[in-house]
Amino acid sequence: MNANLSEQLNQLYELVIRERECARDLRLDELQDVVSAKEALMQELQFTEEIPVTEADRELADKIRFENRRNAYLLWSALNWIRESMSFFGRKSAPDAYNTSGSVVSSTAGGRLLSGRI
Repeated sequence: MNANLSEQLNQLYELVIRERECARDLRLDELQDVVSAKEALMQELQFTEEIPVTEADRELADKIRFENRRNAYLLWSALNWIRESMSFFGRKSAPDAYNTSGSVVSSTAGGRLLSGRI
């Protein structure tokens, strides 16, 4: 049983490393397959008090936890970068202008520099 646990932990470690490589290289279809395989393997892993866990297995589990957190940070920072980019491109290039009565005046597209008027 312990050999099976070691094999499963090694397989999980390899999947976590492949997950980061797929995310880094933007291989999204393969990334989804790896995530599905990782989830299925996590469902199989059952830690109970009856199964003796060796020190090597504990070290490997700590390594897996560390690498998985690296992947989570990579994906989190990529998501934040995308959000910031979308926010940047969604902002107006020209500030709002107001007429003498205080109503907002719609500005021309592109602003003065892009239209040729200064």
